[in-house]
Amino acid sequence: MSEMSLRGAILPYLSEPEPERGLASEVAPGIRRIVAPNAGLMTYHGTNTYLIEAAEGMVVLDPGPDDAAHVEAILAATGGQVVAILLSHSHPDHLGAVAALKARTGATTFAFHRSAEPAFQPDVPLKDGCPAVGMVCLHTPGHASDHLCFARPDGVLFSADHVMTWSSSVVSPPGGDMAAYFASLRRLLARQDRLLLPGHGPPLSDPAPYIQELLDYRIKREEAIAEALREAPVAPRDLVDRLYSQTHPWLRQAAERNVTAHLLKLQAEGRAEPQGKGWISRDGASADQAR
Repeated sequence: MSEMSLRGAILPYLSEPEPERGLASEVAPGIRRIVAPNAGLMTYHGTNTYLIEAAEGMVVLDPGPDDAAHVEAILAATGGQVVAILLSHSHPDHLGAVAALKARTGATTFAFHRSAEPAFQPDVPLKDGCPAVGMVCLHTPGHASDHLCFARPDGVLFSADHVMTWSSSVVSPPGGDMAAYFASLRRLLARQDRLLLPGHGPPLSDPAPYIQELLDYRIKREEAIAEALREAPVAPRDLVDRLYSQTHPWLRQAAERNVTAHLLKLQAEGRAEPQGKGWISRDGASADQAR
């Protein structure tokens, strides 16, 4: 799920026309995408469900929300012959259709071994670096504690909600962790993948410059928050008023969660602390500021 931009910031987000619903379209050789009908402020046109041809058979990555029509579209596009269901993380817009798809196909489910959703446990629990039907899973916490990206040997990376192309991501504590998100962005930067296929939004070739801009944007935001705390104690909602231009209640809520994640990161670094209903600055500079 997404989070809107800092006031005045310009990031190289991508856009695309609304896709035809229920249609599986090729995004790379052996990879098709069906966009789920859950368009919204936080999901763009909807969740990307990927159909991946593997040596073992057809793989579905992120079946999407609990939507019967979307499940039928997946079954129609695959002929119901699905051997594996991969889950990037357990947020409802990715996990919701897993049970129905598994029931219809008997496919084996793969996901992070510590699910953030207690009601869901995968058939094959994955740890960082584990192989999964021709890919390698990368534990990339930040947006969610159980978030995985999946990397193919041909340089294609399924980045799910860790790096999206239409917006930056919400990092909402306690499941979201801003320090972990920074570290996970840097991990992807070091990989130099050639094609990024996100959980929402269109594909992106040569994603490294874009990922670098996302990281730089986060660092600038954090420094703007840290600077505001030097003046007087400030509550997260007041920081949203100062730093964001959004007025929609859902977007403001997402922005406040993101600000809180930054504040908790600053606190862990000894740069901020809560005071009353607000936060104040402490002396010190983070390693991210110095980079």
